Amino acid sequence: MTGKADQTTFLCISSFFKGEDFLRSCKALGNKVLLITSKGLEHKKWPRESIDEIFYMQEKREGVWNMDDLISGLAFLMRNQKIDRIVALDDFDVEKATLVREHFRIPGMGQTTGRYFRDKLAMRMKAAESNIPVPAFTALFNNSDIEEYTRRVAAPWLIKPRSEASATGIRKIFSNEELWAVLESLGDRRHEYLLEKFAPGDVYHVDSLSVDGKIVFTQASQYLSTPMDVAHGHGIFRSITLKMDSPDALGLMEINEEVLKAFGMRFSASHSEYIKSRDTGKFCFLETASRVGGAHLAEMVSFASGINLWAEWAVIEDAMAKGKPYKLPAVKNQYAGIVVSLCRFQYPDYSCFTDQEICWQLQKEYHIGHIVQSESQERVLELLNEHTRRIQIDFHAST
Repeated sequence: MTGKADQTTFLCISSFFKGEDFLRSCKALGNKVLLITSKGLEHKKWPRESIDEIFYMQEKREGVWNMDDLISGLAFLMRNQKIDRIVALDDFDVEKATLVREHFRIPGMGQTTGRYFRDKLAMRMKAAESNIPVPAFTALFNNSDIEEYTRRVAAPWLIKPRSEASATGIRKIFSNEELWAVLESLGDRRHEYLLEKFAPGDVYHVDSLSVDGKIVFTQASQYLSTPMDVAHGHGIFRSITLKMDSPDALGLMEINEEVLKAFGMRFSASHSEYIKSRDTGKFCFLETASRVGGAHLAEMVSFASGINLWAEWAVIEDAMAKGKPYKLPAVKNQYAGIVVSLCRFQYPDYSCFTDQEICWQLQKEYHIGHIVQSESQERVLELLNEHTRRIQIDFHAST
């Protein structure tokens, strides 16, 4: 039993309601667990039995806090409370955590490395510098650079926010005139975006766990409906795990290893996205994040592999903090897929979905979705297609 005197203290930062399994696992390992979250999330169902103290920050806007207030508050707290490790549970918190680590000289990912897992421009520049394929891109700082890019790279293009999560804020541009009009509309915030070639292709995600700079677990999956399609086309979100000995999975594992090594990943969960060009059949890097994937993809990975990414991430953080070896639990080789949609009913009736392969259902107002699991990937795909058709007809709502 770990005594309080030598108890390791983890400070978890989360501006969104997530990471409950991380908090439970971290506490079960004998650690002191502190949580800083947004005041608006005070009444969410945090696993309070696994959290020693919760502190709240006022939001300037969603996911954004006053960082001077955060530093000042932590400086006061740390007069009487030692903090050993800091963990960012969401994309928006990576920058917060790196700033706090740097300021208080706490071990872990610093601001320069953190940008490779948060800033989409930094990611692309690092990937290109490391000879990792990436769609042609440019920063939006200099007009001459932009003009040179548009002469060299044909439309359509995508304007992407450098620091938003998922497909938020992405716009497709079809001409020079449209591009300059959009840049004008961005005003003083233009520098917060980048321009990238729109490359048609299938989009994949790779969910990993890393220890001591080496990947110890990988699950490759394919979006059947990409986050961008869903965000901008009001579609139905779907993903399916790949056969791990398939050419696509092997290719994804190879490029994913190159990315995490180049970006300086030491230990964490990571969620990375890649596109397979329809023209060349080659994989290109899109983006990565030093956290567990959202949209309930962690649950899908868990049902396919038996690995709870949130819980194992906590075990890894604990092992690294205490200088202990980490051992990955046994991995099972099954398949899982997820389907999620906005729903026109506040509380959808799931009774029409009776397949025995359904292993998880989403419980969220005006949403419908579930995960299916099978030893056959073909069966998972069959069910996803069948359920998507039913959801489209009987439940789907678009914004």
